[in-house]
This record gives sequence, C-alpha cells and structure tokens, in this order.
Amino acid sequence: MALQSKSALARARACIRIESAALADTAKSLGAEFVATARAIEAVVQGGHKLIFSGVGKSAHIAEKLTGTFNSTGVSSCFLDATQALHGDLGLCAEGDLAILLSNSGQTEEIVRLVPVLKRFGVKLVAFTSHADSDLARNADFHLLYRVPREACPLELAPTSSTTAALALGDALAMVLLQARGLTRDDFAKYHPAGNIGALLLKVRDIMRTADRLPVAPDTVTTQEAILEMTRAKSGSIALVSPKTGKLTGILTDGDFRRSALTGPDFLRQPVATFMTRSPKTVRDDALGVDALRLFEAYKIDDLIVVNPRGQPVGLIDGQDLPKLKIV
Repeated sequence: MALQSKSALARARACIRIESAALADTAKSLGAEFVATARAIEAVVQGGHKLIFSGVGKSAHIAEKLTGTFNSTGVSSCFLDATQALHGDLGLCAEGDLAILLSNSGQTEEIVRLVPVLKRFGVKLVAFTSHADSDLARNADFHLLYRVPREACPLELAPTSSTTAALALGDALAMVLLQARGLTRDDFAKYHPAGNIGALLLKVRDIMRTADRLPVAPDTVTTQEAILEMTRAKSGSIALVSPKTGKLTGILTDGDFRRSALTGPDFLRQPVATFMTRSPKTVRDDALGVDALRLFEAYKIDDLIVVNPRGQPVGLIDGQDLPKLKIV
C-alpha cells in the first residue's frame, strides 16, 4: 500500500510523543540511585581508573555512543564487546574500574554472564536498565534506571523509546559530571583538537603571530623605520606603541604606507604617527578565535592586533591565516 502523507505524519508525531513521554517519566523518576551512580563515577575518575561500557544489540550502540561522550569530556572510557569479553577482551579490565552494563530488560544473557566475571576482577557494576527487579539490577552495585511506559514501535518490538531514554539518561549523567568537575571550554577544546568543535573553541592566543612575526615599534620612529620593521617580520602591518607605557596607540598598514607616499617625496622621514591609523580595532588574547573572525568580517580589515589586559600588543592575526585554521 502506498504511503499516505496524512497517516505518515500522524504516525511520526505519535512516535515522537511516545518517546517524549519516556523521557519525561525518566526525568521524574531520577533520585538517590542516580546520585549514587554519579558519585561512584566521580570516585573512579579521581582514582585514575576508567569506565567500561557494554551492551548487546541496540544497547551496544548506546554504550558506544556514551563511551565517546565520556571520553570527550575527559573521563577515560572504553567499550567492551560482551561476547568477545569472554574470549580474551577482559584484559582491558582492572580493579578499581567501573562497568556500566546496558540491557533494557536486565536479562540479556551475554550481559548477565559478565556480572560475576567482572566482579572477580574487582570491577564495580552499574545496572543500566529499565527493570529494577531484573537479574542485572539485583546483582549490580549501582543502578541507573530509566522509565519506558511503551515502545514507539506499533508492534511493540523495535527498541525505540527504550533506546531514546537510555541515551538521554547517559548524556544527563555525563553532563552532571562535566559540571561537577568544573570542565571549561578550554578543557573541552583540548579533547577536540580536530573538526568544527576544536576550531570553534580555539583561543586567539593559539592562532596569533608572536615574537619575530609580530612587528612592534614606538610611535616616534620614522615611517621608513616602521616599514623596515614590517619587512623584517614579513607582515602587512606594524603595531605602534607609546614609548612610555608600551600601550598600543596605532597601526600602520600597507594601505597607510601607500597613502603616505602621496604626501610628498620626504614621506619616509616623517614620524610614523603622522600616517598611522589611531585607535585600531583590537582583540584580547583570551578571546575566542571566532570573535576575531567576526571583527575581520564586520570591519573588512586585513590584520588585527592582539592586546593583553593592559592594552599592550602581544600578537597579530593576519587575515590570510584564518582559512588555514578552518574557522572561516
């Protein structure tokens, strides 16, 4: 039978409402068991141990995703294949680790068989299930329970509400721990050096030119001296500062230099302050790279001076560097 738009939309909305109900029920049911599990994981992290996630079927997919989530927040985690565990992979387990075993029913044979084996290794267990009276829950040290009134599958067979609730509960646990540990945006960027997240969280200090590539001169030098310093640094601009305070007073760019040549034959002997752009756009060294990008886009500039809290130049961002850093 051909798919009808009206019935398809109705079914889709019903599916989302059913899964939303599972999330709402799970959120309402959270209590002391969730807190105890969170504290157990916190103790594992503080002790320098790791989390071990395991599941079978769809629960394995959720376990792998949560492994990645915890790793990305600095909590050492690994995925243990429940079948391969009994054929050598238990070598990754060590006393002091904490295993989070996912099974919606709490009766999955491969997962239940892991319980005594892991305990023998001195590994504490978290039952991640929707059935508090299951074999898994009864034999675990901690319980991470979610509520699933019904699956969204019209046949009540395909894991839908259960996997959604399990994933959301695992994410909630990770975020609670992230906040408790005081993880910062800098910390998060450290675990995501590649891709969009790492690029977006780059700080200005990570991308600016410094040292020999940062031309700086007192605003009392001649235009010729300023141009020579720019040339030495292979830069299209130079930061000019007060000789007394070292604070930025202006910038001389290639464009400023070309315009100064129109003033007469002796322009090179003129003080650079005559031609510099005063009060140029700047960015702090502790700002995000994307903040610098916004300034480039808003003011159509080619170079941006980076200053410290005292207003002194500490770096330079050349607009040509931005595409290489993949934040554009």
